[in-house]
Amino acid sequence: MEEKGNRTTLTFLGTGTSQGIPIIGCKCRVCTSGDSHDKRYRASAVVKTGGLTILIDAGPDFRIQMLRAGLCHLDAILLTHNHKDHTGGLDDLRSLNYIDRKAAEIYCEESVLHALEREYPYAFAKEKYPGAPEWHMNIIDESPFMVTPQNDDKKLTWVHDVGYRYELPDGTLVPPSDQVVTATPAEEGAEGVKVIPIRGYHHDLPVLGFRFGKIAYITDMSSLPEREMQKLQDLEHVTLNTVGYKPHHSHFSLDEALELAGKIGARHTWLTHLSHNFPVHEEFCSELDRLCKERGISSIVRPAYDGLVIEG
Repeated sequence: MEEKGNRTTLTFLGTGTSQGIPIIGCKCRVCTSGDSHDKRYRASAVVKTGGLTILIDAGPDFRIQMLRAGLCHLDAILLTHNHKDHTGGLDDLRSLNYIDRKAAEIYCEESVLHALEREYPYAFAKEKYPGAPEWHMNIIDESPFMVTPQNDDKKLTWVHDVGYRYELPDGTLVPPSDQVVTATPAEEGAEGVKVIPIRGYHHDLPVLGFRFGKIAYITDMSSLPEREMQKLQDLEHVTLNTVGYKPHHSHFSLDEALELAGKIGARHTWLTHLSHNFPVHEEFCSELDRLCKERGISSIVRPAYDGLVIEG
């Protein structure tokens, strides 16, 4: 994935539901498809913009997604919410701690931070087990914020049987301290990449989508407040989640996703968090063309697939 001038690129690392596709033990037509478009890891994406590489969600497939995409550096990890199919791979950030000699910069809401403290207590312990991941937590809300370049003043250094220490410019080694800070608010002229959070609800759980320039990434929503629509104007690409044809308590149905695509009016709409309830990729593309024509939807709607790169 490469930047082109001032453009932004987004690569879909995973486009499947919490079970992925194929589902363990399932012999349906989609799960047994030989088409690579129908093989889906858990939902995640990586954005490259402004010289920074930003991951959205790190689910259970994080390790293999990073290897498959050839990614060996992340400037930031943005979390949409705290469900395991979006946070289950965070322990594997240990590898980047060692290679980059930096703590991983994680951006999330305070409620997600508290969930991580329960699920990964060893990452937040005062006396850490040697080898525990080093995370730097940046707290966000619905306000636009900046993803800033990482500080190079001190480097993480691995000390055998002890764990990580920070090496200061004078060579002194000091223990890392747990850092939880408020993310830098987006201001004119601020250094870094501006991100606009988009509030939605996953049943009754508050979740966030994110906008980067002309690209907006939305997943795991079943409702989107009308007030958020102003954040979704003038887009080249928007990503929307859908898991099936029937109404669902925590995800958009296909009808709801198509209705929202029509309201947003982005040039391209990409469907993600897809289940095996939809047809195989080629047939699904044809069905979406027909449905959009029947409903007068001008946006080009397609199922996203793992490895797809979009530019905006």
